[in-house]
Amino acid sequence: MTEEARTPARPLELTELLTLLLEVSEKLASTLDLDELMGRIAETVKGAIDYEVFAILLLHEKTQELSVRFSVGHPRELVHKLRIKVGEGIVGRAAQTRRSVRVADVREDPEYIQSLPAIRSELAVPLIFKKRVIGVIDLEAPWPDFFTEQHQNLLELLAGRIAIALENARLYRRSQRQARALAVLNEISRELSSVLVLNELLRKVGTLTKRLIDYHRLGILLADEHAQTFNTVISIKQDERTPEKPTVAFGHGIVGAAAASRQIVVVPDVSQDPRYLPANPETRSEMVVPLIYHGQVIGVIDLESPRLNYFTEEHARIFSTLAPQIAIAIENARLYERAVRSEARMERDLERAREIQIHLMPSTSPVIPGMEVRARFQPARELGGDLYDFLTYGKDRYVLAIGDVSGKGAPAALYGAMAIGTLRSLAPQRLIPGEMLKKLNVLLLERKIEGHFITLTYSIWEPKSKTLRLANSGMPLPILVRKGRGHVIRAEGVPLGLLEHTEYQETVLTLEKGDVLALFSDGLVEATNPHQEEFGIRRLENFFREQAHKPAAKIIETVFADIARFEDGRPRRDDQTLVLIKVR
Repeated sequence: MTEEARTPARPLELTELLTLLLEVSEKLASTLDLDELMGRIAETVKGAIDYEVFAILLLHEKTQELSVRFSVGHPRELVHKLRIKVGEGIVGRAAQTRRSVRVADVREDPEYIQSLPAIRSELAVPLIFKKRVIGVIDLEAPWPDFFTEQHQNLLELLAGRIAIALENARLYRRSQRQARALAVLNEISRELSSVLVLNELLRKVGTLTKRLIDYHRLGILLADEHAQTFNTVISIKQDERTPEKPTVAFGHGIVGAAAASRQIVVVPDVSQDPRYLPANPETRSEMVVPLIYHGQVIGVIDLESPRLNYFTEEHARIFSTLAPQIAIAIENARLYERAVRSEARMERDLERAREIQIHLMPSTSPVIPGMEVRARFQPARELGGDLYDFLTYGKDRYVLAIGDVSGKGAPAALYGAMAIGTLRSLAPQRLIPGEMLKKLNVLLLERKIEGHFITLTYSIWEPKSKTLRLANSGMPLPILVRKGRGHVIRAEGVPLGLLEHTEYQETVLTLEKGDVLALFSDGLVEATNPHQEEFGIRRLENFFREQAHKPAAKIIETVFADIARFEDGRPRRDDQTLVLIKVR
């Protein structure tokens, strides 16, 4: 369009002006969608002023820069790049003075910032909401003196309503964005709390953060107090993990500044910040978030963008909420990994200790003249407090002992190992059962450990006379099965390591061919089923009576299988030990 082709604008009558204002109010009030509102504003202004080029520029209060939010007639590449400082050019002057600026011929204005070569005249009107400049409406035309005083007055009338509509739409958009951000934060919080593997957690942090902030590069650096450095644990670029894992010394760079201040640091332009440590050539702006747990900086999250002024106050607010949750999740994951390592180490130690404990006990099938002997030990945990032992008194007497230490696990196993060692150290004295228990009680009291004691059945077998002399210090009463009938042997006594000056009575049994004698710990009779019913001494006695005709090895195998079926998968309440004797 040439200058000669321009048709002068006819002044609006009062009724037309009122009608226009009413239509504008209705149009602008009928939507809260910011993009749709921008289009309606452009359409409304076009109906009143036949512009060629139109733009709405919004003010970024922190940087005091105006950027194009909506335009008609401007090249797209210009819209994305154009940033006008308050006070610069015609638009910047309107924002600074808070007054409209109308220029008849831009070629005669030394402050004019050229957008299109053909432009000759311009009208810029500030948008003011509650005494605060929020932006500028800018109209341009390819003819000199195109915009009139009436155009200016009309646009100023519209500007007040446009500013209100824009702020309402922006407020609505912020509220929607905040609602979405809160929903995402809630989801992130749930997801982070469900991940306990550190590397997996950090990758998830990077992925979930992308839903809130479209960063170009993200790094998570964890503090190494010993080396006084922040070490990159994970680095993500455009959703892809990258091999770069730089280290930053405490107090250095923007990372060090954020950690030292314990505040989020936002750098609009890294080239203007002396703290910036050049690492990625494409980085233009950066935000570093300290991760603080129990008052200590455990690491930082470093976000980078190739765009200037990319990270906003809203981004910082989001991370001020998210960072504590990330710090807690990281510490939980670290604690879990330490627990896993500790548990694995403990399991190895317990497995080794169990091997040692098994080797401390003798063969489960000792060779003893005149009887077939089988033994079996099943701990309730990795280590058990039950014990048994087979010793010899010269060539003609044989010792069979079975015991149960109070408690379970490693403490009971250690106490039991001490008891076995003491018992074996006394064996060369060839004490009779009652005297052995008395002597053992004295020695355990000398090494008394609070809360620990031991029950023990100690017996001596003499093959020539087929007699078994035994004494009992609190173990379950032995069961004897003879010729199809079973009964318990009444041999009782006080547990060892509890009371001083305790005497132990002996019981002498003359065994016959085919007799079955069971010495056992209370873990067998106290085994429970899902109904909390105990296996019990009667059920055990009946079992031995019914199985007495079988070899000892078969009997012992069957009884443990029967007890396991009775427990029906329930964990053992106590160690289970059985020494079974069958007279030849």
